[in-house]
This record gives sequence, structure tokens and C-alpha cells, in this order.
Amino acid sequence: MRFTLLDRVTAIDPGKSITAIKTLTLSEEYLADHFPRFPVMPGVLMLESMTQAAAWTIRLGEDFAHAIVVLRSAKNVKYGDFVEPGKVLTVTAEVLSQDETTTKIKATGTVGGRTSLTARLTLERYNLADRVAHGDALDARVRGEMRKLWAILHPAGRGVGAARPVVYGAAVGPAAGPLSLSGAGSRTGVTVTPPGDVAPLAGR
Repeated sequence: MRFTLLDRVTAIDPGKSITAIKTLTLSEEYLADHFPRFPVMPGVLMLESMTQAAAWTIRLGEDFAHAIVVLRSAKNVKYGDFVEPGKVLTVTAEVLSQDETTTKIKATGTVGGRTSLTARLTLERYNLADRVAHGDALDARVRGEMRKLWAILHPAGRGVGAARPVVYGAAVGPAAGPLSLSGAGSRTGVTVTPPGDVAPLAGR
């Protein structure tokens, strides 16, 4: 993960569901080209925000057992409202089912209560140790960096992520109730640069 398109995780039920927010600011570099006189968040980055949120509930549901969680496919992607500077994109992701290597997700993005994006995602998870020589050391580093980033995105949930039994090949049942970050406001304009490119947080 070379960039982060989430500012804060507001609620999570590990391995089942997650809600997170992304506040768009005019200082985002890509808005200079998309578009000069009508700046809006690119649709592909809206989809990336949803993917990143989904990846977090997968990681927390298995206590970071897999270092790599990536998007394999996105289907039934539908766009609604634009996300303009000053607006907050709220993304939710719900786990529908999963097996040993993939997880199917139902995801939604809203702005001001209006739907801006919906999609069905399939995410794949694996460890580098299973694919490359000396991958175990890389896996350990990635897991460590992801845990640090999680502490930034959800400070009240630093204890969340304890190992829990996962039944593969079966649909995920109703959530028992999310762990909410009550009373927390969004961190407007925060930019987090993950492993290897440590940069200061701006725009607090």
C-alpha cells in the first residue's frame, strides 16, 4: 500500500464489516488535473478507498495472518454523486463470504447520506513467503507497518485484532455489533504515507 485514501475508521466488526471516512481537500494533487475547473475525486480512487476499507476488516478478522491483501476483481460498480473538495466520503464494506485465499465484499460509498458508489469486490490475501525466497522477512515488515498504520486510522481500536476462528467456505453471518469510535471527528486533509516513504501528517 503506497498511499492511504482513508482518514479514519469509525466502526469495525473484525472480519465482518467496517465503516471509514475520507475527507477530500482541494490540496489533493490529482485534483489539479481532475478537473481544473471542476475538481472531483476520480472514480478509481473512490473505488480504492472502498478496497482499502475492506482490506482492513479482513486483516483485523484474522489478526494480520496474511501480509498482502489486494483487489482481485470489482463487479457491478455503479457511480452516483460526485465527491467534491470539502465533502466527506463514507465507505462501508460488508464481508459476504470467504475461503482460504479470497473474500467477497459488498461495498458502498456515500456523501451526505446520498449514494455515490456501490460495488461487489473480491479481495485476495497471501504471504510473500509462499511466493518468493526470503519472503518471511518481508511479511514481518509489512505486518509491522500495517499495525502502525492501523493505530493511526483507529486509535481507539489498538487492541482490536485478536485472533478469532474463521470458518472458510461458509457465508459470514450477521454482525454481533460493531466496535464504534464514538464522538470522534474526521481528521480533515490527513495524508498518511505508508512503509518506506514516511512523511509528516499535514492539514490537521
